[in-house]
Amino acid sequence: MKILDVKALSIPGVHAIRFGRFRDPRGYFTEPYRRSDFENHPATPFLKGLACVQANESWSRAGTVRGLHFQWNPFMGKLVRTLSGRMVDLFLDIRKGSPTCGKLGAYDMPATADRDYDEWIWVPPGFAHGNYFTEASQIEYLCSGEYSPGCEACVSPLARDVDWSLAPESLRAEFRALCANSPIISDKDRNAMSLADWLADPRAENFPYASLSSGARPQ
Repeated sequence: MKILDVKALSIPGVHAIRFGRFRDPRGYFTEPYRRSDFENHPATPFLKGLACVQANESWSRAGTVRGLHFQWNPFMGKLVRTLSGRMVDLFLDIRKGSPTCGKLGAYDMPATADRDYDEWIWVPPGFAHGNYFTEASQIEYLCSGEYSPGCEACVSPLARDVDWSLAPESLRAEFRALCANSPIISDKDRNAMSLADWLADPRAENFPYASLSSGARPQ
């Protein structure tokens, strides 16, 4: 795996990881993932000890909104990339006591075969995760915890009390326009909790900022 660049995004803890493609007249070859490179690269200490135990894939129609999902027992961090189409990834800080708790970031991740790199986004435990799609898109994500029914929750991406101030204005405007035009969204996500309701829920104590920002790998 050829790691080219690691970029911290708008909320500390979330990173974009750019890796190289080897191009020739036939097309390209790439290694999207090699555990030892994530373990040992000087720019990825936040992935030290990461074990991806589950791989998920989804396909979404244009105009789809998903999220904002999270779980505990076990915690689930996610490495996410776009295979085809265009995803805008959404990450909401739900770590109680965090300086950015309640703030949402957004990162544009279109797929194309015509460039010399691709990207992962790393969304660690302590964040609610979602995405929206402006065209039919396929994504995959590698998870640091297995799915745990009964230990999951969701903040609605449509909740009015989510703070979008750290997201680029162009993406904020695009999301508002998409939501004004009958987005495709599950009833579960549409009717999920507001941010305030989640933070007042006793289960929110599973996400304390002090332990989730310490650098230790949460279990």
